[in-house]
Amino acid sequence: MRKKLLSLLLLPGLTAAVINGRNLPEPQREFRAVWIATVDNIDFPTRKTLSVEEQKQELLRDLDIAKRLRLNAVVFQVRPMCDALYRSEIEPWSEFLTGEMGRSQVFDPLEFIVAEAHKRGILVHAWFNPYRAYHPSAKTVSDNHISKRRPDLVRKYGKYLWLDPTDPEVQEYSLRVILDVTRRYDIDGVHFDDYFYPYIEKDASGTDIEFPDDKNWRAYQQNGGRMNRGDWRRGHVNTFIENVGREIKRIKPQIMYGISPFGIWQPMPEKGIEGFNAFTGLFADSRTPENFVKSQLPLARSYLETISV
Repeated sequence: MRKKLLSLLLLPGLTAAVINGRNLPEPQREFRAVWIATVDNIDFPTRKTLSVEEQKQELLRDLDIAKRLRLNAVVFQVRPMCDALYRSEIEPWSEFLTGEMGRSQVFDPLEFIVAEAHKRGILVHAWFNPYRAYHPSAKTVSDNHISKRRPDLVRKYGKYLWLDPTDPEVQEYSLRVILDVTRRYDIDGVHFDDYFYPYIEKDASGTDIEFPDDKNWRAYQQNGGRMNRGDWRRGHVNTFIENVGREIKRIKPQIMYGISPFGIWQPMPEKGIEGFNAFTGLFADSRTPENFVKSQLPLARSYLETISV
């Protein structure tokens, strides 16, 4: 996520065919996309001090490059840390756009990029970070930020602030943000990158630090819950993904829904698969078919069209 990444997205029919062991169908349409990251001013805007006209020119340049490369979609990060790269009454304007979180802004980058992309025949997927509430490259947060309004929903973990994925109010809040954008903007898709738990932090001795969701974990156990903590966490991650898919489709049945899971589900040394274990480290079960593949499952549990790898 430190530079623009060209995303290879798998069509739902193609993915289902691989998993079900069937012959591969012909793709109906290629999806050739580039990500535009706004967190820490990675891609846009390149500086917090740019004028509105300079911001517009950067977006136009990116779209023109995408058009020249024959790409047909951009994945534009609109919510890097419970803030907004668009006009919102729920969350404050992003510091990465204005230089100060919550500062009034006339220019609406999402509205602009949607209009200009569509002129060029390019789709726009709005990219949300559902749980990150603060990035260490930012300064102080505004009074209307979720960490100030509802500190009970926010957890400090390492140098970051995170919403607790196991809290029902967190899931409802992030869903409300996403549905607000889906209703008000002519976006073609909703996309997630870090839809899972944060990467594991370690203490000075190198020991893993547990994500601080103890309160909800104890409540779950006291209410008779029988899952282990890992399955309990993965269950909440999966439930959120499913709920978002169901609700955005109710608003816009044609909207695409995409996700970027970690590339390795679980290491399998005997098969030559090595690396970070997303299943136990991020509590992301990327093989859960009802979340990540539009297969032969009932429609109510099959939402995702695109997986970027």
